[in-house]
Amino acid sequence: MMYKKILVPLDGSLRAEAILPHVESLALRFNAEVALLYVDAGSDLMFERDEVPDVDSFLDTRRRLIKKHHLYLQAIADKWQSTGIAAEVRIARGAVVAGIINAAKQTSADLVAMASHGEGGEERTFYGSVAVSVLNRIDRPLLLIRSRYLKPSAS
Repeated sequence: MMYKKILVPLDGSLRAEAILPHVESLALRFNAEVALLYVDAGSDLMFERDEVPDVDSFLDTRRRLIKKHHLYLQAIADKWQSTGIAAEVRIARGAVVAGIINAAKQTSADLVAMASHGEGGEERTFYGSVAVSVLNRIDRPLLLIRSRYLKPSAS
């Protein structure tokens, strides 16, 4: 199998970044392009009764967050481009799983590569799993690695 385009969904966490060395190796081996994706699930404006919304503040916060994630992904793309890997940055809005599936189709990705955060039991039941949902819905190869980020112990 040869991969020409690899989609890499990232959420900005160290756990999600665990997929990056694997993708870098594959991209170099197959001379593949990489699409780095952040899906902005956003947050709805929720108001209490008689609350006056500050929509401008909300929108300003959303814009800053999107810019922050774009700069984060662009830093990875720039680093890879210096090693010969063609990388692009994509920002999608909406539900995370649907955003990943749609981006895979839009970019014609041959492979979606992502880290599972490795949550199990009660946490997974409560929060759900993006990786499992993508696995159940994706129509192309998926590389999943289990990522367990251990927080540094306080000394």
